[in-house]
Amino acid sequence: MFHSPLSIFNLFIFCTLQLSRFSNAQNAVSTTTSYAGTPTSFRPVFTVPSSADVGATLIPNIEDPQAKDAQNVCPGYTASNVARNPLGLTATLTLAGSSCDVYGNDIHTLNLTVQYQSADRLAIRITPAVIDASNSSYYNLPSYIVHQPTPDADANSTSLSSDLSFVWSNDPTFSFSVYRVSTGDTLFSTLGTKLVFEDQFVEFASTLPDNYNLYGLGETIHALRLGNNFTKTMYAADTGDTIDTNLYGSHPFYLDTRYYEADTNGNLSLVTANETTATADYVSYSHGVYNRNAHGQEILLRPTNITWRLLGGSIDMYVFAGPTQPEITAAYQMSAVGLPTMQQYFTFGFHQCRWGYANWTVLQSVVDNYEAFGIPLENIWTDIDYMSQYRDFDNDPIRFNYSEGAGFLSALHASGKHYIPIIDSAIYVPNPSNASDNYSTFDNGNATDAFMTNPDGSLYIGDVWPGYTVFPDWISGGAGQWWINEMVNWHSKLAFDGAWIDMSEASSFCVGSCGSENITLNPVHPSFALPGEPGNVVYGYPEGFNLTNATEAASASSAAASQSSANAAASSSGDTIYLRTIPTPGVRDVNHPPYVINNVQGDLAVHAISPNATHADGTQEYELHNLFGHQILNATYHALLAAIPIVRPFIIGRSTFAGSGKWAGHWGGDNTSLFAYMFFSIPQALSFSLFGIPMFGVDTCGFNGNTDEELCNRWMQLSAFFPFYRNHNTLGANSQEAYIWSSVIDASKTAMNIRYQLLPYIYTLFYLAHNTGSTVMRALAWEFPHDPSLAAADRQFFLGPAILVTPVLDQGATSVDGVFPGVGKGEVYYDWYTLAAVDASAGENVTIDAPLGHIPVYVRGNNVIPTQEPALVTRDARKNPWGVIAALSLEGSASGSLYVDDGASLVPNATLYVEFTASNNALYASGRGMYIDTNPLANVTVLGVQDAVTNVSLNGMAVGGSSVNYNASSKALTVTGLNNATSAGAWSKDWVLRWG
Repeated sequence: MFHSPLSIFNLFIFCTLQLSRFSNAQNAVSTTTSYAGTPTSFRPVFTVPSSADVGATLIPNIEDPQAKDAQNVCPGYTASNVARNPLGLTATLTLAGSSCDVYGNDIHTLNLTVQYQSADRLAIRITPAVIDASNSSYYNLPSYIVHQPTPDADANSTSLSSDLSFVWSNDPTFSFSVYRVSTGDTLFSTLGTKLVFEDQFVEFASTLPDNYNLYGLGETIHALRLGNNFTKTMYAADTGDTIDTNLYGSHPFYLDTRYYEADTNGNLSLVTANETTATADYVSYSHGVYNRNAHGQEILLRPTNITWRLLGGSIDMYVFAGPTQPEITAAYQMSAVGLPTMQQYFTFGFHQCRWGYANWTVLQSVVDNYEAFGIPLENIWTDIDYMSQYRDFDNDPIRFNYSEGAGFLSALHASGKHYIPIIDSAIYVPNPSNASDNYSTFDNGNATDAFMTNPDGSLYIGDVWPGYTVFPDWISGGAGQWWINEMVNWHSKLAFDGAWIDMSEASSFCVGSCGSENITLNPVHPSFALPGEPGNVVYGYPEGFNLTNATEAASASSAAASQSSANAAASSSGDTIYLRTIPTPGVRDVNHPPYVINNVQGDLAVHAISPNATHADGTQEYELHNLFGHQILNATYHALLAAIPIVRPFIIGRSTFAGSGKWAGHWGGDNTSLFAYMFFSIPQALSFSLFGIPMFGVDTCGFNGNTDEELCNRWMQLSAFFPFYRNHNTLGANSQEAYIWSSVIDASKTAMNIRYQLLPYIYTLFYLAHNTGSTVMRALAWEFPHDPSLAAADRQFFLGPAILVTPVLDQGATSVDGVFPGVGKGEVYYDWYTLAAVDASAGENVTIDAPLGHIPVYVRGNNVIPTQEPALVTRDARKNPWGVIAALSLEGSASGSLYVDDGASLVPNATLYVEFTASNNALYASGRGMYIDTNPLANVTVLGVQDAVTNVSLNGMAVGGSSVNYNASSKALTVTGLNNATSAGAWSKDWVLRWG
């Protein structure tokens, strides 16, 4: 087992970071010393007590035996004044009985608006009839923050062909249903339930068919298919990727797919069983539902229905007719949330990061090690280690000083690599009793009223990494320009290439404005031990580590048990007393709303900004909490445009909302080094495909805990087929760069070789996603929508339409079971490595040999894939010769495309789009556009050529025999030596390659 010399730096790195955490803190007891030759200034600091982040003791409504069921005590509404109009109808909804005020104050009169906004989109909006300046923020989600779909310009005509139909009833109280006209299927129906609409609680429900297939409703670590016994909470939370709970982002959108079996007469019957017949004929219809509401909320999925429970806002629902996932996803993005941002080419290279890179020298050693071992490295990242006392927009003057950084970045950029730093979401407040504790970023923001306040107008001061902090108020007049100015100023000193936005839920390590009376203690230490500090030593390892490393595992297990015992809190005796808030007429309790959602942190103010924090226009954080991450991504996008003009901003953010994809990508957060989390990365990525955020990846090899060789081997290969490919782990854990283990070096090189060959294909997929709303990573069920056996498939995935990935996800496995969708019904797949067609039967779960270091990858027939020779950086890969892989269908046809531009410009001066078509023993390439690419075509590989090939020609000119190889066993034709014939550029003119 090979270990890099860099791994011996772990202890040095950790100690250096801890001693220098408060470098340059000015205090009477400051001292200057050095550790292992690294000078650092530090002083003893106040540690915030753990009690500061303890909120009220609450019990979630869904677990509370004393909770009232609003359906049993509330009267519902009655519709009147129904008026039709060219696009739908309006109506008045009046409370149908006495107020119930079960979890808030009932709204007696509501307005209903129904609009057929396009041929495939129906809008249903229910709002209070009286909305004015005093309550507008309670119910209206501003369209300048989250786009509100409006009728298409031609809706008067196109809506007439809608496949959706809205029907309402007052029997026994107001309800509505949405039907699919073509099938008569009920897509959404509140019939049999009551509408509840209060100032802090809105409930509506719809029936669902048995064993339904719902997807989406993020963000959650969960299987792709949500199941029918799951409560999805949406409240942005800083939590370490806990399974099945609310996480960082909120995406109130779901896809509903229903399968039908067709009989000989074409009659359809709904499929509700999990078992299906591979040879039967099925058809599916899908629709999408988006509820444009940013308040804290729960969606209850139960065996026969879905129930939405909102802590505020209105019902602003959109139904997308589909009937396929691609149509729904495209319509959702184009009309509701926006198309995903186009990424720069370099962002698809490999990224390396960790919390614990102590200085520029260590960072350089990581870069050097990747190069020494011949492993591609495109981007090096730094976590909060680089910051001056964990403060945004400033570097540690000793370990990450600007002068040394300029030299590091100059060499890095010259080698074709890039640098991405983390930027946190809270801003340090200087200690007012210490005149030398200067921080201009705070001063500049405070001067423009850029920060949130308490209800009394004083600054809201929470606690994050640097100590007591304030939080940008993105709806204030000054925050956006202040953020731009700080970014531009910092970039003038440090030429970074993108931004990593973290802690943007937004996170705060205490309840309420805990720093208001304690600011003279700044800087302070968080109330918890950092990873690696006493009491929080990292002892975790992946599943099966005890089998492969028994001695080390036993030692770690014993130490972990001792640490856990030492940290164990004394258990309390007696019954737990829960805070239960009773609605008060005319008053809203935003800190403790009467309805308690199942928030992973409990109290809404725990580890978050308190709901009563106030924005410039008087809006409370209660209304906007789920949008902080969305807004900081918007601000960062425009700040990067100012700091690095002309080029596309590259941003990876933690907290997202519907529409964040038009500015940024997302990583899966603080996962754990376990095989389980490697599996969950696939449904995470597929869900974000539905949400319009295709630039997704996870912390490869795991963030929390220690990884091991086997897990990192498998994970480095799996993530090579995710759009965003980054290795990252926590402070105090073992190093896990790709060069740490010899087998991981080999596995990474193997997978990266494929990835880098496919970069033109991946870039083209993003171009199409950016322009048409198509997806990049795809579930098997989306590519094969009429196969109900794939409804829950989330252990395999497609990269675009052409690449099928079947990874090993279980510890100790040397084989993996996989299906080949469509086989037996016209589909064919080719093994990437052998080029031969796969031998599989319809519906068969094939056992595939997959020893450690091998990830099964297949090319789907009927696809043409552009490739390029790999290099260690994408800049050099873009200068290499091209290749084409034509994977023929059983009928001998295939098609594909290639998009080329300069890879960086926000608005490229020129572009090139090449279309490929294969048929009748010929492959055609036809381009259009003015972008000039002079790289030649090196080779063409045609898969599935059934007959021996004796001659090949390119544009009528014979290709020499030594350049033609036909493998009768694999049925693969390989044509090389095309460089001279295409010396002006592979796409400088159209061509046809013929064989026979």
